[in-house]
Amino acid sequence: MNNWVGMTEEQAGIVQKARKRVIESIGKNMDLYGVTLSTGHLYGMMFFQDKPMTLDEMGEEMGMSKTSMSTGVRTLTDLKMVHKVWEKGTRKDLYEVEPDWYQTFADFFVIKWQKSIEMNVQALRKSAAELKRLAESDPDNEALQNIVATDTRKLEEAIRYYLWLGRLIDTFESGEIFNLVPKEESQADSH
Repeated sequence: MNNWVGMTEEQAGIVQKARKRVIESIGKNMDLYGVTLSTGHLYGMMFFQDKPMTLDEMGEEMGMSKTSMSTGVRTLTDLKMVHKVWEKGTRKDLYEVEPDWYQTFADFFVIKWQKSIEMNVQALRKSAAELKRLAESDPDNEALQNIVATDTRKLEEAIRYYLWLGRLIDTFESGEIFNLVPKEESQADSH
């Protein structure tokens, strides 16, 4: 995994244990967002690498097949958490983790929530249109009009929420979110 030269076996063991804890945590966290546990573990393992890795190296490190690694890397690439890099003299594809966790979160948030917004707003608008047509078909039915009016207000409020969420997503895409909620300054930046 890394160069352990210059460390005692005990020191290397402590480092490995600390890394394993973080890798497990990353895997569980990503699982909450619909990314498989093994793909989360792959991301965690790659996070601790000092250099880009090939699918073969990932498979060897993770004890998994190249096919599994390819699927995991494709998922991570689609989420913009890992990207392909070029290295002179290497024919195999190399991948590395996006080092900016703030940008990784922003990209992940945008990708996941945009799909949700589109799907939900479409369903809400379609239902609102159907209810409107239903109400227009029997304007003298007071019970129907009351139910349609109540449901329509609920649908309109939900649509307003998704439009707000869309504006929030815009702040992530533009980077404006970091003006509203500044990034933590790293120790390296403060010296």
